[in-house]
Amino acid sequence: MTESRHADAVAAFEAQRPRLLAVAHRMLGSRVDAEDAVQETWIRFARQELTSIDNVGGWLTTVVSRVCIDVLRSRSARPESLYGDHLPELVVTEEHDAAPESNALLAESVGAALLIVLNSLEPNERLAFVLHDLFAVPFEEIGRIVGKSSNATKMLASRARRKVQGAPRPGARAVAGRAVVDQFLRAARDGDFEGLMAVLDPNVTSRTHTARSLIISTGASEVAAAALRGGRAATTERSAVINGEPGIIARSTSGQIVGLMACAISEGRIVDIVALTDRRRLEALEIPSEVDGR
Repeated sequence: MTESRHADAVAAFEAQRPRLLAVAHRMLGSRVDAEDAVQETWIRFARQELTSIDNVGGWLTTVVSRVCIDVLRSRSARPESLYGDHLPELVVTEEHDAAPESNALLAESVGAALLIVLNSLEPNERLAFVLHDLFAVPFEEIGRIVGKSSNATKMLASRARRKVQGAPRPGARAVAGRAVVDQFLRAARDGDFEGLMAVLDPNVTSRTHTARSLIISTGASEVAAAALRGGRAATTERSAVINGEPGIIARSTSGQIVGLMACAISEGRIVDIVALTDRRRLEALEIPSEVDGR
């Protein structure tokens, strides 16, 4: 590629980059992964003759969509090993005396909550919903990307839309589950094993993302024992809303955040826990000043 053709290709790609990043972010739920997908799209685009592409925007959207589909399918094939590498972006709101539904910061969790819902969709459903409902791409074009007819693609988007619309609004689960999390927190602080067992589902799963690995604990007894060990640490814990879920923020004696925990509640018991202790990731969170004490 000559220097002038390369400059033309760069200019054409850069004009589309913001949209490509937005599509990839909605598809993958991670800015880092989205940037990787867009970079891969650029590599493929740079190999093409610009004059051979009639619609640069459409071509690039097709390529970045297919890259994202490949990533999602790879994740589905290896969910446990990849989950730790693809922890969703977190929006954290610490609860003080105000109810979480009255906290203006909670509105910021809408985007993160949507990503969580999208993560539950099949790759083709997610693509159809994201491209059509969020970016107004025609079903005919989406059908060509996923290898389906326009009508079949409409059905994919419709199915995805029903799942998204049926998901609880951000914060609703946090309001309903706050008492359960508070009870869990008190029991952990007090060394009350039976109290912990009372709020843990027998089949509860806990995933802790550390700086080096993903630690998985299963079953109420194992999770309760881990909570008791954590309860002996010299930290201060408060209730929080994490991506719309009830959770806990742990701080050191100096006020630094050393851990986060989000809980999924069902029928008054904790059924799933996702915790983060990786300091690098914690420091990267954009936690508002009223949360971190500044």
